[in-house]
Amino acid sequence: MANFFLRTPNRRIAVIAAVLFVVDQLTKFVVLHFLPVKYDEKIIVDGFFKFVHWRNTGAAWSLFTNNNAALAIVGLVALLVLFLSRRHFESKTLLGQFAFGLIFGGIIGNLCDRLLPSRHEVIDFLYFYLKQRGGDEIGFPAFNVADAAICTGVGLVFLLTLKSDRASKPAETVEPSKG
Repeated sequence: MANFFLRTPNRRIAVIAAVLFVVDQLTKFVVLHFLPVKYDEKIIVDGFFKFVHWRNTGAAWSLFTNNNAALAIVGLVALLVLFLSRRHFESKTLLGQFAFGLIFGGIIGNLCDRLLPSRHEVIDFLYFYLKQRGGDEIGFPAFNVADAAICTGVGLVFLLTLKSDRASKPAETVEPSKG
């Protein structure tokens, strides 16, 4: 049975995306269960890491806040473009398939948050920060499993493409010096 699902590159990408989607949605369910109040926080490592229940109607770093519908359309378009153009990238290698699975699963996870009638917002819950002497916090924007997967997948595709571009360039020939 596993061989059927993993037989082709597209199926492997789909399985990775499905697993990532399930993990993303399960973690968000856990957040909603244990931190049911919006903007609730639980310190895990004081001065460094918190579980939070923050909502985001924008993109990364809260850019384009309150543009949930537009960002859902962007997500759908991104899925379509990536699906149609995946052959131009290293999606034939196992690492490339893993990268595309992460990207697809992450986009679908956040898209699900945006489209679910009970949410209409992306749930972010991982918050890393440093506490300053005055008590203020300097933090990286809160994120979720889907966000981490998208960033990791894009980074892998970038590195694979860079490696592929370097490998496909012919070696420069050095002309013997005359003298």
